[in-house]
Amino acid sequence: MYGWFKSKSIGTIQDFPGADPLKDVEVLRKAMKGFGTDEQAIINLLGSRSNKQRVPLVIAYKTSYGKDLIKDLKSELSGNFEKVVLAMLKTPVQYDASEIREAIKGAGTDEACLIEILASRSNEEIREINKVYKAEYKKKLEDSITGDTSGHFRRLLVSLAQGNRDERETVDISLAKQDAQILYQAGENKLGTDESKFNAILCSRSKPHLRAVFQEYQHMCGRDIEKSLEREMSGNLESGMLAVGELFCLLLILFVCLCYGLGTKDCTLIRIMVSRSEVDMLDIRQAYVKKYGRSLYTDISGDTSGDYKKILLKLCGGSD
Repeated sequence: MYGWFKSKSIGTIQDFPGADPLKDVEVLRKAMKGFGTDEQAIINLLGSRSNKQRVPLVIAYKTSYGKDLIKDLKSELSGNFEKVVLAMLKTPVQYDASEIREAIKGAGTDEACLIEILASRSNEEIREINKVYKAEYKKKLEDSITGDTSGHFRRLLVSLAQGNRDERETVDISLAKQDAQILYQAGENKLGTDESKFNAILCSRSKPHLRAVFQEYQHMCGRDIEKSLEREMSGNLESGMLAVGELFCLLLILFVCLCYGLGTKDCTLIRIMVSRSEVDMLDIRQAYVKKYGRSLYTDISGDTSGDYKKILLKLCGGSD
């Protein structure tokens, strides 16, 4: 389970050498000016710029042409291709906050989105998401979560939304053994499950510490933590605990893909491809092949089409 995790992950999108925002917006303006739209030019440009090179294009466009780049793109593009392009022009924190808002507002809740974002972001990212969410939507993130979820699943999400996980790299093996024993006593070794114990440990400990806890847990009861969570919990709580238990984004993302399928849950696919393209997309591709026996690139090619497919493949970066 843990062999895929590396100390340094690699994305597929890197800084473009010598990128000039004023020249880049000229390309975008030309692609949208006149009759028809040159979608390929938009794909080529945005797909070869990092997020920190793309975000300034919104201001550069207004400076050069006195027009709103987002509005112009919305008027020229449509469907899932438009969604990807607009997502690529937001900062990661702005995008996460907007995705959480979409997951919560209206009828029903996209629990997988909440789990994916809150379980995989760093403390600093979570705290920034809280700030942006409050500024954009005039409501605390925690209040939105508590108003839209319930029970142990609500508690899990509220814990994650605090952005207060231990992020130290050092591991105290004796404490890891103690935590493994607590989890065992709270689940496998009792009638019923004490979810609060799982919540307290999985939402507060560091990644290296949890890795050690999981290894100690497997030594202790002969079953890995993933299997125990599947046995002890169900529904959204199980999904959330599995995501936090895995914690490291690779298996979390594979879990989301497995549950919802490429092509049938486009919002999830878009979010993963945009948000992970500069973080660990190469690792994700390798893990995807290991998990499913085929490349992520191949599945995207088969389940999407047109300009939407082209820009996703650009973010994917290649086949394996």
